[in-house]
Amino acid sequence: MTTPVLRRVVRRETHSPRTVAMIIAVVLVILALVYVGTEIVLSVLGQPALLLGPGAALAGLAGLPTEVPQGVSIAVGVVLAIIGLILVVLAVKPGRLPRHSLAVGDRAVVVDNGVIASAVAQRVSDETGFPRDQVRVGVSHRTVDVVVEPAFGVDVDDAQVRSIAAAEVDSYGLTPSVTTKVRVQRAKKEADFR
Repeated sequence: MTTPVLRRVVRRETHSPRTVAMIIAVVLVILALVYVGTEIVLSVLGQPALLLGPGAALAGLAGLPTEVPQGVSIAVGVVLAIIGLILVVLAVKPGRLPRHSLAVGDRAVVVDNGVIASAVAQRVSDETGFPRDQVRVGVSHRTVDVVVEPAFGVDVDDAQVRSIAAAEVDSYGLTPSVTTKVRVQRAKKEADFR
């Protein structure tokens, strides 16, 4: 993947735009502005306010006690800081789609995480002899989690399963790279006997 065009295509296919978050924020701001505008127009026309007119809001602000307890002001500041931090992170950090790019020469190949999980599970099942329904694989942005649920009384060589899964994942040349974790989940009755 040497060309800038292919790099852009892969990035577009593996990252999601923040369109939904932006639309929600813009809609909330528009609704607030529409409400404030409606209250101002109703006040100018001499009509009763929907909830709280501008005059009543200003009088309410003027009537607030000048000495607010320190705990309340700290709590309000923390809440506003958290909301601001969330909005900044949403604005700056790119969204991730559940996909990885594969190293296949100079071509751009993007694969869904579910496809990778299915292929790893099938390979582990084929190599170890466990039925396919006893091998579960989950793929996230940075990890491949392999869970083997053997039948009662069947021994599992963790190192063998780990090496099979890691070899399969490494053969794909995923970008970004992932680490492989293997867990053996014993049946409840068998765990009680051990």
